[in-house]
Parts: sequence; structure tokens; C-alpha cells
Amino acid sequence: MRAVRRHPLVTFFVLTYVIAWAFVPFGSFGAFAPLVAALIVVPISQGRAGLAALGRRIVLWRVRWWWWALALAVPVAIHVLAAILGDSSPLRLAAWGDVLLVFLLRLVNPTDGAFGEEPGWRGFALPGLQSRLSPLAATAVLAVIVTVWHLPLVLLAEGDRATTLVGMIVGTVGVTFWYSWLFDHAGGSVLLVVVAHAVEGAIQDDTVLYFTLWLALAVVLVVVDLRWWLRPAPAEATTAFPPAPSPAVR
Repeated sequence: MRAVRRHPLVTFFVLTYVIAWAFVPFGSFGAFAPLVAALIVVPISQGRAGLAALGRRIVLWRVRWWWWALALAVPVAIHVLAAILGDSSPLRLAAWGDVLLVFLLRLVNPTDGAFGEEPGWRGFALPGLQSRLSPLAATAVLAVIVTVWHLPLVLLAEGDRATTLVGMIVGTVGVTFWYSWLFDHAGGSVLLVVVAHAVEGAIQDDTVLYFTLWLALAVVLVVVDLRWWLRPAPAEATTAFPPAPSPAVR
């Protein structure tokens, strides 16, 4: 218990890897591991106050309407742009009733990437990293951790694994920067990022072009909002959740 209190982020990352990768020998992957790890580490390291703070982030819906619009529109725009520039079959062959059902299920299914990952990655790990690092450095660290965490999916994938590996690395890094930017600018709403994540995965597009567009978006976000990305960390590091920016001023 003392080790968890002294090193909550390290404990969280280790648990997330162990839980998710434990399913790989059985042909599966524990996408819910970040959620489970956060629910283990937060009560031990931060008590009820930390758990309450995490809960508030998960249900925070009162943010300015344009953040909701971006959470929904940006993933759709990436899908459409990938279809225009490359292979249109993911959109052309999509059964839109099924797409809507998948989106709704991803919002509430803890075994899925959207709800299973975001309370851990964005709800716990990102604020913890940003209490020590700038948003750019914190997101870069998180991007590496999340990308490596996803690597077993390459072994479980069918088809050209080299292409899958390249796409997965490029895409994961890109969406990690997008989710960090959205999370912080929308007042620390995990719910909003869950929605964005659910929209992104509602249509299956595994082309390298699609993932490259996410990386291109990440570059644009860094260039356009560089001052925010380079914002210094607080003077004193803390294991507690740093205060989220108010959505009223965004």
C-alpha cells in the first residue's frame, strides 16, 4: 500500500499493462485495464477525495457546446477525409444502423476502448503527468506508454502485420495528442473524450492513411496552440488531481 501511495502513476501503468496483456495468451486483450487500474490505485493513493474527483471528471457534461461539436465532428471529418483521399470502402460499406449501435455500446461498455480506457488514461494518468510536466511533455510520455500498451494487438491482428504496426503507432500517437487537447480545453471532461473515442472507433478504418491523418491533426494542434502545450507544470508536483481548467473560460 505504501508503494502505491508513493508511486501512484507507476503503479497505475504497471497494473494497466499486466491486466491487459494477461489476456493475450488467450487470444484477447484487456482493453478495460486502464479503468480497472484507476479504480484500484485512486482509492489507495488519494482516498475518497481522489475517487470523487475521478467520478466528477467521468460524468462532467456541462461544457461549452462547441467542445461537444468538435468531439463528434473531428473523428467523422477524419473518416470522411480518409475516404476522399484514399479508400472509401470503410464509409461506403458501413451499415449506419450498426455504426450507431456500436457508438452507443462503446459509451457504456467497460470492456471497450472508449469507456474502458479513458477514465484511466485521461481521467487519472494525464492529470498526474501534467502535475509534473508541461502538456506537451506529459502527452508525449503518455503517447509512448499507450502505444506500447497497444502492441499486442498487432500479434492478434490478421493480414499484413507490418502495416498494422505502422498504422497503430502513427494513429495512437496522433489520437493521444487530440484527446489530451480536447480533455484539457473542455475543462477536464472524461465523458467528452469517451464520446470522441467512441465516434472514432464506430467505423472500422485500419488504413495507414487514416491513422496518418490523426498524426497530421496532432501536428496542427501543437503548432496552432503551442503556447498552451508549453505551459509549465505547477511549481510543486502533487499526486492529487490538479484543478481542471474551467470550461466557462474556454
